[in-house]
Amino acid sequence: MGLLLGYIRVSTTDQHGLAQRDALLAAGVSEEYIYFDQLSGAKAAKERPGLTALLAFARDGDTVLVYRIDRLGRSLIDVLNTVAGMQERGIGLRSLVDGIDPSTASGRLQLGLFATLAEYERELINERVRAGVMAAKARGVKFGQKPVDETTVEDKMETARRMLSEGKTAERVARAVGWSRATLYRYLKHYGAEQPAADAPRIVMGGGRSRYAESLPVPTRD
Repeated sequence: MGLLLGYIRVSTTDQHGLAQRDALLAAGVSEEYIYFDQLSGAKAAKERPGLTALLAFARDGDTVLVYRIDRLGRSLIDVLNTVAGMQERGIGLRSLVDGIDPSTASGRLQLGLFATLAEYERELINERVRAGVMAAKARGVKFGQKPVDETTVEDKMETARRMLSEGKTAERVARAVGWSRATLYRYLKHYGAEQPAADAPRIVMGGGRSRYAESLPVPTRD
């Protein structure tokens, strides 16, 4: 028989969550199996250390009890994702106040309604994002990658050419002008400048196995 596990989430303004704790204890959850998070409801389930620890401890056949279903996430979408992950692992769920139990027909019906509302919530979010983008474009806001400032590129190329002529490595030059080596090579090719030779390989002590060691079998661990 699986264990009864409890989860409590309280906001930063609610210091104790005693009502949740008392309800879980009355439902048969042992004190040692109650997990607790005190943080804002805006935090997603994966950002909650208490819930993360509970789900890591839970096993197939266990049942998680919560005071209300909204304790499991910051939104319907987040709650449903958490519940779906539990169901995939064979972990049961009971919400004491809501009376939600996915193992029952009525519980599955309630979750189905939640899923419909969550889809509606997604559509509202997408519509708000699209409306925001359209309004911003109407105000002249440009989206996408910022155009390259040719003057800035030319100034950096002048610095890069000078450093390369002084014998500096491509890696050092790229770092000095704030580019990656790939970007440096691309601009050197674009502007018709001579590309530097590949940087000499650096010797790193302790980084891997020696040639002698490579000829021996890799040791196994117990």
